[in-house]
Amino acid sequence: MLAPPASIRALAFHRRLPLLRPNHPTLLPHSPGPPPPPPPRPCPAPTRSLMAFSAETAGEEAEEEALPGAAGAGGGGEVSSEEWQRWGTSSPLPTVVASVVHQLLEMESSAGEKMRFGGVGSKLKGDFKDVEDKKHRAVYETLADSDQKLQYYSARQIGCRLLGSRGYLCQKCWLPMEDCMCSKLAPCNLWRGIRFWLYMHPKDFLRQNNTGKLLWQVFGIQAASLCLFGIQEHEDIMWDAFQRSGKEKVSFLYPNKSATPKSVNDLKFDDFTMNAGLQDGGVQREPLNLVLLDGTWSNSAALYRRLKERWTAIWGEEDIPCISLSMLSASVMHKLRPQPAWDRTCTAAAAAGLLSELHMRPELSAFKLEEQAEAVECSLDVLLDALTVRRVRLGRSITRKQRHRRDCI
Repeated sequence: MLAPPASIRALAFHRRLPLLRPNHPTLLPHSPGPPPPPPPRPCPAPTRSLMAFSAETAGEEAEEEALPGAAGAGGGGEVSSEEWQRWGTSSPLPTVVASVVHQLLEMESSAGEKMRFGGVGSKLKGDFKDVEDKKHRAVYETLADSDQKLQYYSARQIGCRLLGSRGYLCQKCWLPMEDCMCSKLAPCNLWRGIRFWLYMHPKDFLRQNNTGKLLWQVFGIQAASLCLFGIQEHEDIMWDAFQRSGKEKVSFLYPNKSATPKSVNDLKFDDFTMNAGLQDGGVQREPLNLVLLDGTWSNSAALYRRLKERWTAIWGEEDIPCISLSMLSASVMHKLRPQPAWDRTCTAAAAAGLLSELHMRPELSAFKLEEQAEAVECSLDVLLDALTVRRVRLGRSITRKQRHRRDCI
């Protein structure tokens, strides 16, 4: 029998307790009886335990809730820049994505059959899928350059998700319209001394259980910016910002990849950022850029390699500045989306942990970073509630098979 939403929400707050390891004798019990549906509630301010690092769960695409077969009938014509930006970005519509969408719509017109999407990732369905797949493979084979192949692959993933999600997903929270959680999220201002970048794999774009999206929902798209892996125009925007700031103001939240391991205490803030905001005599000062790798753990290695290649091409250094968090605990999403190891967590929880560790530095304590961390944690509670209630309503399991293969220590 499925556990009711309230019991899973109680389980979610295990992040406030010491981290449990596999086969630990202390397990959190399910509630014995079905409580009434939980009312909307303000998020409490719990005693925080800190998260690990940044990449998204290893609960692969097969574990994401599938779209209903009837969902996503394409339609609506070309994707406009306005429609594109409503999904969580301030960038113009990438040319390669617009081209893929145009090709799909042309094929639909020639075939005389409406595109149908369904399943995880808004995949094409029916006879049209076979026709499109042959054309896709033919185009892919004509691309000799590996970078062009990556761009085409990413654009095709994104184009299908854009068309398949029209009229089905909320453009802000990426949940089905009937489960929209936007009204329950509380916005918060991020300290202007830092800026988050969500470097997202295309297979995580528009995933309902993605947590990276919560950062721009809470802090806004200028404070937490989306950059899609393999989309050149997106990547150029991010790297242009890095070059304006200088390499000393760029760090990647990714574990144990620097030649000399670094922590949050190694991040450096200049005097202008600390004492005078980001304005110096009318001249705009750049914030510290903090990059979160947003994808499944199996995809995060590809994200890291591409970042490292670009870093080396620009600054001629093999070693890129990666930081890890010093304290570990399970995310609120851990029950719904298990990690491959106990020292890994979801993207939003990693961001909350980073903000909390920054708050512990005495010189940063005045910037209310702990409140900003709590705002992210509250948004995770809201997302967990929304996903749990939906799965219960649809008669689906709200637990996942344990994936832990080792302890975090």
